[in-house]
Amino acid sequence: MKTTRALLLSLFAVGGVVYAQEPTESGASDSDAVELDEAAIAEAVDSYFDKEGFVRASYGKKGFRLESRDGNFQTNLQWRAQLRATTPYRSDPRQLSSFDKEELTAEGRRLRMKIGGHGYRPWLKYYFEVDLQPTRSLDNSSAGSSARVIDWRIDVAKSKEFGIRVGQWKIDYNRERVDSSGRQQFVERSIINRTFTVDRQMGVGFRGRLFEGTGADLRYHAGVFTGEGRGVSNDDNNPMYVARLQWNFLGRDLALRQTDVERTEKPTGSFALGGASHTGRATRWSSSGGGNLDGFSSVSDAAEGQYRINQAVAELAYKHRGFSTQNEFHWKQIEDTTLGQGLAGRRNELYGYYSQHGYFFNEIFPSFPEELELAVRYAWLTEPNADDFNFENERQEFTLGSNWFFNGHNNKLSLDYSYLTIDDGAMGVDDDGHRVRLQWDISF
Repeated sequence: MKTTRALLLSLFAVGGVVYAQEPTESGASDSDAVELDEAAIAEAVDSYFDKEGFVRASYGKKGFRLESRDGNFQTNLQWRAQLRATTPYRSDPRQLSSFDKEELTAEGRRLRMKIGGHGYRPWLKYYFEVDLQPTRSLDNSSAGSSARVIDWRIDVAKSKEFGIRVGQWKIDYNRERVDSSGRQQFVERSIINRTFTVDRQMGVGFRGRLFEGTGADLRYHAGVFTGEGRGVSNDDNNPMYVARLQWNFLGRDLALRQTDVERTEKPTGSFALGGASHTGRATRWSSSGGGNLDGFSSVSDAAEGQYRINQAVAELAYKHRGFSTQNEFHWKQIEDTTLGQGLAGRRNELYGYYSQHGYFFNEIFPSFPEELELAVRYAWLTEPNADDFNFENERQEFTLGSNWFFNGHNNKLSLDYSYLTIDDGAMGVDDDGHRVRLQWDISF
């Protein structure tokens, strides 16, 4: 009586063809090539690499992932683009003359590659980000036109309570700037960002979370940096000191990303204070490095240690079931150490704040599109008049925004409208303008 022949399982790849060994009645094996269907091949290959392969591949919210089986090595690769159309002002108008210039601009605002993960142990993390095509203007064809590394850092944190970070990154000072530009509620940050951000710096920082899950839940950040901005070594002995303390007053950590597209189930909020101090040539910083505010000497013309800067921020943020709000109040003092006491420009104080709110109205009106968020923002600041430091300019921003989330922040369409005003203290004249921006933000 013939015995039933069972299919032995030995799947292997030879020249791209998958074979199965089948026994003969006598027990001997014939190498009969039995080509399997595509589904069986895919399942066998996936099973093999999952169980036997050294590296596992997957895709998630951080992009494509390669990871060792033991979990000690991991690399995430993500590509990101912001495709934007703006009219009539590409950037925030800061002077009366800025309101006269009108243009329709289409640009790849941010075209970036992000690579991050960990090596040797899960607590030894790394990250770097490359800006592939910074937008340039016609009258300055070379400036900012080449690819540049904007972030590079290594984190060592065996515990949540204490960690060390070294490298170059957006310093943990205020929420609006540290929030990724790909996780924003509006097309761009508020008008106060340029004036008050400390932006990217090179140095070393310490960070951690204490009393997690209690009413005293705290995050702290402190660091020492060159103070010269992205990619520039220090030219003197004056470092920048920065500190931030964030209280998660409901015992739940509030991540640094805008909107509540995740629909936070439990109320989550934070209150934070930050401070920074530096003496050097720059009075402002951006992703391009150190620079100067309108009316101050350029970095190349400034004397070593000319400007002594002290600044502080108070911040409140909250999210719950589709509602989000964040608010910041800024103070900044700029002292020109080369001028005598009592001279205009010797010491200038700048103030600014913004308040923004967003909501997914589907939470209360089921017929409202679940993917749509509506938002509003107000921002205000005072700064020295560029022509006469005896006077100040006052600027305001009123912005309405909307976001359609195809796949969270990784694929969204944003549209906002702004009404912008300026009051020139020296001339006693004010002006205003309107701006519309449309942006598709997508990550792969």
